[in-house]
Amino acid sequence: MRFRNAFFLAIIIAIVTACSEDPVIVPPQGYPSTPARDLPVSVNAQPEAQTVPTTVPNTVIQSADAEYMLLTNIFERISPSVVNIEADIPKEGGGLSTNRGSGFVFDRLGHIVTSAHIVNNASKIRVTFNDGYLTEGTIVGLDTYSDLSVIRVAVDTDRLRTAAMMADSEQVRVGQRAIAIGNPFGLSSSMSAGIVSGVGRTLLSAELIDINAIPGFQNPSIIQTDTPINPGSSGGPLLNSFGEVMGVSTAIRSDSGVFSGVGFAVPANTVRRVVPELIETGTVDYAWVGIFVTPEDNGFGVAGLAEALELPVQSGVLVRGITVGSPADVTGLRGGTFIREVRGQQICAGGDIIVAINGTYVHTLHEMVNYLLVNAKPGDTVTLQVVRGGSSFEVPMTLISRPEEEARVRDCEG
Repeated sequence: MRFRNAFFLAIIIAIVTACSEDPVIVPPQGYPSTPARDLPVSVNAQPEAQTVPTTVPNTVIQSADAEYMLLTNIFERISPSVVNIEADIPKEGGGLSTNRGSGFVFDRLGHIVTSAHIVNNASKIRVTFNDGYLTEGTIVGLDTYSDLSVIRVAVDTDRLRTAAMMADSEQVRVGQRAIAIGNPFGLSSSMSAGIVSGVGRTLLSAELIDINAIPGFQNPSIIQTDTPINPGSSGGPLLNSFGEVMGVSTAIRSDSGVFSGVGFAVPANTVRRVVPELIETGTVDYAWVGIFVTPEDNGFGVAGLAEALELPVQSGVLVRGITVGSPADVTGLRGGTFIREVRGQQICAGGDIIVAINGTYVHTLHEMVNYLLVNAKPGDTVTLQVVRGGSSFEVPMTLISRPEEEARVRDCEG
């Protein structure tokens, strides 16, 4: 009996012991067993001391934020000279529409530069300064070919903070910083930044603004940028890293009407040429040569046609036609004389090639137009270097004003 009781007691003790001890688990062969209570994730494990990083030195922060400090400084210096413009435009059949844009103070006489397409045909113009002060402006001069206009406000001179100096836009290079200050969507005092993504573009500004404009006259040396230029930013300054005005924001290329990565600005050298004349006379008188040229896009300039047409030079302006009665006609320049098909397009070939003006070589039509815009006025006499056949010669030409209506062009078609 005692033996039986002892036997049952041993069984009970074994059961209790088994319940109180961790079960023996045989790990996979080759792996040692570690009790869970000894793992660092155990509730009984002591947490490691947490070290809070110290702030990096000020020199590191300042170096990392240098670009933003530059942008902030430019904004604080230039934004007081940038204004918001609202122009009431009469609609056919009655009523008004409102154009919104930007502008900047040009001088302490109250002149403000903006885009012509904002204020063209305006019946009333409202100008709001950076601090919210609102006044009315009047148009002093407007030029659809450059898409530039000057308006004037009568305010205290202390409010007229002029924009920074004009840069030399001939020195603008692809890749440099481009900063726009304006009022996109009516949001005043806004800044955006990017780079110059192209130079030497052309716009047919007049034809976009005025349906009665003579077609074909280009707005040359336009600056292309990826800096966001949304509706309301047109007319504001496009700046470089020094805060100098490289150009005036003028347009975007978009299917939706909202910025999609391609914006344009009228170069500062055009502003420097056009604005003083608008202030003085209200209009701009452009010099005119009177040649007609095949559009040079898509490889149909002299460089792209040199091999196909066996041209003696690889840059310059190939004259397709001559406007009857123009300076080019009086001087004796020649247009094309025969048709040649090049890459599926009919080219009027055989005409003179203009390679330089006053000793300055021009590679394309837009370079020639830009030279004339910046450096010449009606009545000036310039010297053209012309290639005809295998020879070149220089010829003086007296420039006149652009015509007020289209004239007949003499080319391969007669």
